[in-house]
Amino acid sequence: MSRISPNTAARWLLMSLCLVAFRAHAEPYLAVQQGLKCGVCHVNPTGGGLRTVYGDLFAQNVMPANKIDAGPADNWVGQIGSFIRAGGDLRFDAQLVQAPHTSSVQEFTLNQARVYLDASVIPDRLLVVVDEQVAPGGALNREAYGMFWGASHDWYIKAGQMYLPFGLRLQDQTAFILQASGINMTTPDQGVEVGWLRGAWDMQLAVSNGTAGGAVNSDGKQFSAQLSYVQPRWRLGLAANSNDQSVGHKNAVAVFGGLRTGPISWLAQAEQIDDESIANGQGRMLATLLEANWLICRGNNLKLTDEFLNPDRAVPNGEQTRWSIVYELTPIQFAQIRAGFRYYDGIPQDNSEHDRLYFIELHGFF
Repeated sequence: MSRISPNTAARWLLMSLCLVAFRAHAEPYLAVQQGLKCGVCHVNPTGGGLRTVYGDLFAQNVMPANKIDAGPADNWVGQIGSFIRAGGDLRFDAQLVQAPHTSSVQEFTLNQARVYLDASVIPDRLLVVVDEQVAPGGALNREAYGMFWGASHDWYIKAGQMYLPFGLRLQDQTAFILQASGINMTTPDQGVEVGWLRGAWDMQLAVSNGTAGGAVNSDGKQFSAQLSYVQPRWRLGLAANSNDQSVGHKNAVAVFGGLRTGPISWLAQAEQIDDESIANGQGRMLATLLEANWLICRGNNLKLTDEFLNPDRAVPNGEQTRWSIVYELTPIQFAQIRAGFRYYDGIPQDNSEHDRLYFIELHGFF
C-alpha cells in the first residue's frame, strides 16, 4: 500500500475511471425491482452464489443497456453436460481513502476470484453446490452443501457449509448491518437448514456450529431463523439469531423489507444485537440501513444509502453514520461499472471514523 499526495491520488483515480470496466452483482434491490424472491435468480433460496438459469438469462437480457449478439449460442446458462452447471466471478477494485490529518491511501485490490458448481444428482430434487474462492491467497471454500427439494418444490433441506439466513444479503460486505451482526457472506457456518416456500411466504430455520473467536464453538450451537412475506411491490421480513459461545451469548433480531415506488426500489433493515461475548462488556448494539435504487434507464442505476451504527448503547456519543452514492452502469451482458463515494462520520476525535472513500469496482462474471 503506497501513500501519495491528495492531488496525485485524485489524478490517479480519474485515470482509473478510464481504464477499469465491469461489475455485476445480484442484489436484493433487483428482487424488489422485479417483484421476485431471491431464490428465483439464485440456486440458494436465500440468495447469493450461483445463479439459476433464470438468473443467467436475466443478467444477459434484462440488466444490460445493450446486448452483444453472441451468435447461435446466444445465452450462457452454465450448462456442462446434462447434470452440471458452472459459474464464476472475478472482482477487482481501485480505491482512494482520505481521512483528516493523515496521508491519502490508494490501492488496487483483487478482492476475489470465485467458481461455482452445481451437480444435479437427481434433476430438480437433489443438488450438490460448491462455492470456492480461488484467489487471492489460495483456495477458500465459502459454501459446500447438499440440498434436497420436495416434489412440489415448496420445502427443502440442506446440509454442509452455507451462508446463514438473516435479513438482507447485500453485495457490500462492509455494511454496518452485516458487520454488527457478524452474519454475512464472509462468515459461512457448517450446519443444517430447513426451508418452507408457500406462496408469498418463505421461512428458513438453521442450526450450525457457531463460532467463538473464529474457532468452532464446541460448547453450544448457533440458531438462525427467518420469515418473509413477498408481494410484487413490497416485502417484509423478520430474522433472529442466537449464538451460544463459550465466551458468552450473542443474540440478534432484525426487521427488513423492500418497496418499489415507480423507478425507485427501496431497501431497509434495522437490527439489535445483544452481545455478552466481548470482554470489555460491550452489550447492546443497534444498526440500520436505508437504501434507494433509482433505475434511471435500462442498464443505469443510482444507489443512495444511509447507515447508522451505535456500537454500544450504554456509551453516549458513540454513534457512527455512513452515507454512500454509487452509480452502476451495465453496458453489456456480463459486465457492469460501479463507481462511488462513501463518507463516514463518527466520534470527532477519532480520525479513522471520518474516512472518505472513492472507489471503482470491476467484476467479470458468467
